[in-house]
Amino acid sequence: MKVFVAVAEERSFAAAARRLSLSPPAVTRAVADLEGRLRVKLLTRTTRFVRVTDLGAQYLADARRILEELDAVDEAIGGSYNAVRGGLMVTAPVVFGRLYLIPGVVEYLNRYPDTSVSTLLLDRVVNLVEEGVDAGIRIGELPDSSINAALAGKVRRVVCAAPAYLKKHGAPKRPEDLKRHALISSSSVTTTGEWRFAEGRKPIAIKVRARLTVSNNDAAIEAAMLGFGLTRLLSYQVAPLLASGKLEIVLPRYEPEPLPIHVIYREGRQTSARVRAFVDLMVGRLRADPALA
Repeated sequence: MKVFVAVAEERSFAAAARRLSLSPPAVTRAVADLEGRLRVKLLTRTTRFVRVTDLGAQYLADARRILEELDAVDEAIGGSYNAVRGGLMVTAPVVFGRLYLIPGVVEYLNRYPDTSVSTLLLDRVVNLVEEGVDAGIRIGELPDSSINAALAGKVRRVVCAAPAYLKKHGAPKRPEDLKRHALISSSSVTTTGEWRFAEGRKPIAIKVRARLTVSNNDAAIEAAMLGFGLTRLLSYQVAPLLASGKLEIVLPRYEPEPLPIHVIYREGRQTSARVRAFVDLMVGRLRADPALA
């Protein structure tokens, strides 16, 4: 079961073998034996990739849960739940991960020498259970109230530009004025084609006709710093540039409500000490950061 989970997660027999310190033939035999015993096909194999079948996906979810419960039993007997040791998989959005998660991970590793951490930095919602992740950072409202979460801060959605651009073209006074400006849109932030604002309790939606569309936030920031136009990002992504004066915020009075930042985590029958320690450390760091207040 452990071998199957490794192959499914790595999407490769060779990578699973390296992860488990086994030979590739041993991994292949283990999966073949499992499929033979179950009498179902769990994996689809080609020369280029390995993917789980529909039945394999169901089995993968159950296998992860069962293995997690077995680990819990072993750790409880061995006292590991009371000691901060072992591996963690954690996730966060790409820029937030670079600015905030990685420094927290380094502090965690320095504080607890018997631990190791793998990070998954992605600009999409990661399902902790399905993707085998222990904890992570989630920006925005949590649609599922059953998620274990600790509120750690908040961020604003801001429109900003370089001082040179604003000096040449002027700053917009109202959201409608954006239609007369060069706009830079990041597809990782804006997926609907609209920038949303608020005037008091009245919502305002502006259809964005971007002259430049980029696939990630760093590219949008770079284009804005070069003086090309206005872009809309989350406040933490541009906090250092705002502090240094390289970018300036416009339309602050029309910003919508801030988005909450949560540290989320998986929980089995009990939360292990390593997860509790990581969550407590990250919540403390984020709450102490004035840029996230």
